Amino acid sequence: MTAAAADDRSVAPDAELWASDIRAAARVLAGVARRTRVVRDLGLSAAVGAPVWLKCEHEQHTGSFKLRGAYHRVATADPATRARGVVAASAGNHAQGVAFAAAAFGVEATIFVPVGANPVKVARTRRWGARVEKIPGGVEAALAAAATFAARGDRLLVHPFDDPTVVAGQGTIGLELLDQMPDLGTVLVGVGGGGLIGGLAAAVRSRRPDVRVVGVQSVLSSAFAASLRAGRRLTVPPGGAATPGAGTTPGAGTLRGVGTIPGSRTSEQPTAPRSSRVVPASTTIADGMAVNAPGVLTFALAARLVDEIVTVDEAAFWEAMVLLHRAGHQVEPAGAAGVAALLRRSDLAQGPTVAILSGGNIDPGVASRVKALAAIPPSASSTA
Repeated sequence: MTAAAADDRSVAPDAELWASDIRAAARVLAGVARRTRVVRDLGLSAAVGAPVWLKCEHEQHTGSFKLRGAYHRVATADPATRARGVVAASAGNHAQGVAFAAAAFGVEATIFVPVGANPVKVARTRRWGARVEKIPGGVEAALAAAATFAARGDRLLVHPFDDPTVVAGQGTIGLELLDQMPDLGTVLVGVGGGGLIGGLAAAVRSRRPDVRVVGVQSVLSSAFAASLRAGRRLTVPPGGAATPGAGTTPGAGTLRGVGTIPGSRTSEQPTAPRSSRVVPASTTIADGMAVNAPGVLTFALAARLVDEIVTVDEAAFWEAMVLLHRAGHQVEPAGAAGVAALLRRSDLAQGPTVAILSGGNIDPGVASRVKALAAIPPSASSTA
């Protein structure tokens, strides 16, 4: 994709403009990314009163959809730049995708992750041969360090979401989904920086403009939801108030956060278990979507192509992981976002509905607690 094409897509994010790029990405990924299965969830279908399926991206190589965009970016990069090494910043899943791609092309990978990143994701990134650098602060601090390092050595920087080639790679999930579910009515997907929902929405809208695309965030990390509600990009620190993001109108005011879905419970409920990592009260357990601001490109796409983005309380993520565990799926908190939303608002399921299980790289402490909760009979756990 040329720079001019990327600019066109930022200014006028029409699904048709993206369709050919997403199809091209699918050709690059053929034989590399798994065509993940779609399975019916009878229990969830009964609970919400509508047919619900699960798109199993947690079964992807590296355990996450992130491989698609990362590999597509590395595969289509200038060979000389790629040979000098690839660089990325990530909370963990994008890191593994970039490391996987770098290993496939035999080049060095350096990944910057926030201090306190999921140890499972960090270990698996190193297993693919990447060098991992831990940076104090969140994803934004890691991104800044990665950009500086990449520029210093003229290396290939693979952004986790705000890159048209990465977005096109993630959009291949939408093409697969339409082939697997021709009568698709609604798709729900977790949202961090917006690469997945932007690419998926573009792919789906290019063939089925009637399909509803719904994003899901934690109420403790709601930058995208707040931005769409305000009509401009906002920066929302974990658990904090929103402020105008880069490219917004200075002094335009702030948005004081986004409320939880009606009927949702607060994250202080005793059903929210502990993790082996220290998670501040203002930080979501869904670390894979803890991004302080939408991307420029991904926000433009979502504003044009996404029906709505809803927020859920923290307890909903735990309940969703427990339900999925009982159905045989080990899914990390961010990967369970679509199911969490359905547990809080069954009306989101309109027509045949698919929740994207976007990742399965679960923290050991979280996995242990989910397993323990899943062993409790539902009638007992509901009254605990």
